[in-house]
Amino acid sequence: MGRLDGRVIIATGGTQGVGEAVALHAADNGAVGVVICGRQEDRGKSVVSAIEARDCAGEYVKADLSVVEDCRNIVRRCDERFGRVDGLVNAAANTNRGTLEETTVEFWDHLFAVNVRAPFLLTQEAARVMKRENITGSIVNILSVSAYCGMGNLTAYSSTKGALRTFTKNTANSLRKDRIRVNGINLGWTDTPAEHTVQAKQGSPDDWLELGEAASPFGRLLKPDDVARLCMYLLSDDSGVLTGSCIDYTQRVMGLFPPETGRD
Repeated sequence: MGRLDGRVIIATGGTQGVGEAVALHAADNGAVGVVICGRQEDRGKSVVSAIEARDCAGEYVKADLSVVEDCRNIVRRCDERFGRVDGLVNAAANTNRGTLEETTVEFWDHLFAVNVRAPFLLTQEAARVMKRENITGSIVNILSVSAYCGMGNLTAYSSTKGALRTFTKNTANSLRKDRIRVNGINLGWTDTPAEHTVQAKQGSPDDWLELGEAASPFGRLLKPDDVARLCMYLLSDDSGVLTGSCIDYTQRVMGLFPPETGRD
């Protein structure tokens, strides 16, 4: 797994799920500082304690990613404490469902604020610090295979991930001259606390996870640790000059025809 010795990493959504796994794996792999953010202060403090138990400095920033200044403050706090940013993982996302008919303008705008505008702001601020310090940094955006199309009840969500995928490639191109790499991971169905919440909201059976895993080609859903390990590779020197790639991380082959049936 990629080493991050001496580096400072920001992971959004770091109070649970994929973001938390990224934060802990970064600490396990030599990072000297990890900054996380989220709205749950108790969870943030708990994750910081786990980071520090790994002999790594941790910083929790309370933030609502739908608020512009909160997004900018995450990088500001990292800069104030550590004076650098070596890696950024935009892992936080609102995954709530909604069909075309159900999706309100307010819901559409909120998802775009959290899932697209927040990564834009964080990338903008992190890149400024990287350039100032002459850091050959790495940025990883957590995307979704829903960016290819998505189910009918993922109208807004799929649209945000399609936008973030284009943003990933655009910034990879524009930041090449600064030797800052930008890559994305198109996730398939992933077992996270947020997914459990959404499944409960939409009235799925209590054993939805067991049913979903039984129907999956490899007998399980992706787990946060799976994603974190790939993030470590993309953040580290092990991934070399890889940039502008959006890696499909799912159990199905995208583009297969006729398409397989399944959640992702």
